[in-house]
Amino acid sequence: MTKAQIQRIHHSWRLLKAIDPALVGDVFYSRLFFLHPKLRGMFPKKMEEQHEKLIDMLSYMVARLDQPEQLLPEIREMGKRHQGYGVKSEHYGMVADALLWTLERGLGADWTPETAEAWKACYTLIADNMLDKG
Repeated sequence: MTKAQIQRIHHSWRLLKAIDPALVGDVFYSRLFFLHPKLRGMFPKKMEEQHEKLIDMLSYMVARLDQPEQLLPEIREMGKRHQGYGVKSEHYGMVADALLWTLERGLGADWTPETAEAWKACYTLIADNMLDKG
């Protein structure tokens, strides 16, 4: 990722953090399960804690994008844990679609082509390292 992309991610995430994290998490998972209902069984019935985990983890990653030597090993470890939950490589594209859609809706007019490219690059970095292809 370029410095400009990282700055764009930081800026857009600050804007998104102004929205209730429970709402953002709910929108994301609702979209994911709408598009891919078979994934619903991989998650708990009560999703409130999962919504918080999603936002907390994204916040953690976004804050450390400019520290790859610290972030990437942790992402790889997270990928190993997700394998244990039954996450497969094909799930990452499904999550990307739901996440980018959620970000676009949450950011509204602040979702520009440059912001979209930055988030795609960010997600690719995360997914590749979770899959240990980084």
